[in-house]
Amino acid sequence: MVEFTLPPIASEMEYATVTRWLKREGDRVTAGELIVEVEAEKVNYELEAPVAGVIESIVAVDGDEIKVGALLATIEES
Repeated sequence: MVEFTLPPIASEMEYATVTRWLKREGDRVTAGELIVEVEAEKVNYELEAPVAGVIESIVAVDGDEIKVGALLATIEES
């Protein structure tokens, strides 16, 4: 299982808000596929799956403000 955490997208970024999941729990993803959108400092970013597999659980839901390094989801590698 891989822990998918919020990366430091911008140099001074500390927090981001999850705006929309493009995939759901149980969905199969490929490495590099866009799976979630977040907003930080009024800029939207699309984050990619770090590995191929199945989204096992989504921890940070739409509207959650999370800190850089916080868990977004877990992915079971295939």
